[in-house]
Amino acid sequence: MIDIKEELKGNSYPGRGIIIGKSEDGEKIVVGYFIMGRSENSRNRIFAAEGADLKTKAFDESKLKDPSLVIYAPVREADDITIVTNGDQTDTIRDFILEGKSFEDALRTRTFEPDPPILTPRISGIVYRHDGTFSYKLSILKSNEGREESALRFFFDYPEPVAGEGHFIHTYKHDGNPIPSFSGEPKLVKLSGNIDEFTNDIWSSLNPDNKVSFFARYIDIKTGRTESRIVNKNQ
Repeated sequence: MIDIKEELKGNSYPGRGIIIGKSEDGEKIVVGYFIMGRSENSRNRIFAAEGADLKTKAFDESKLKDPSLVIYAPVREADDITIVTNGDQTDTIRDFILEGKSFEDALRTRTFEPDPPILTPRISGIVYRHDGTFSYKLSILKSNEGREESALRFFFDYPEPVAGEGHFIHTYKHDGNPIPSFSGEPKLVKLSGNIDEFTNDIWSSLNPDNKVSFFARYIDIKTGRTESRIVNKNQ
C-alpha cells in the first residue's frame, strides 16, 4: 500500500487519475477524479456539477480550440451505479448499463484516445451499490507499445473493498516526451479522513503548475446519500 499524497508529490504529471475505495470508517464509498494539463487547451477547463453528474467546461470559451477530448462528462450516475472516466466513454458505459449490458461490453467498443503520438489511455471506473454493500471495477484501454492499429484492454475487479483502502489508476507514468502511458495494475492506496481532508490531501499534492481540477464524492454505503466537492484552479 502506498501513500497517495507522496505518490502524487513525486510525479509532476500523472495526467488524469481515478481513485475508488472505501473510507477509513467503513461507511462511505470514496470516488476521486483529477485532471491536469500541459497545453493551454487542457488547462483552460473547470469542473461543474450538473445534478448528480459532473461535466468539464471551458473556463474561457474564447480560448477553447478543440473540445473533442477535453469537454466531456467525467461522472455519471445511473440508478445504483456511479461511473467515472477520463473521456466520453462515460456515456458509452452508461448507455450499455441502461441496456442491461456490462462495463466490459461497453469498453470493448472503445479504444485509446486519437491523439498521436501520445495515444492517451482511456481510464474508467464503476461502482455498484447493492444491499448495503458495494463493489467496483477499474479499466485501462491503451495502445500496444504505441501502435495505433493495436489496442490493449485491461479490467480489474474489486468485489470486497476493505476499509481505509482504495485503488488509483492514471493515464501517464510521468512527464516526458513522448509521455509514457501508465502500466501495471492500479495502485493500492491508503484512504483516510473525511471528504474535506481527502480533497485537501489530493489537491495539495498535485503539481501546482499542471493541476487543473479535482472532484471528490463520498457515498453512504447503506443509504446511497452523496456528498461532493469540486476544486478548480481557474476561479
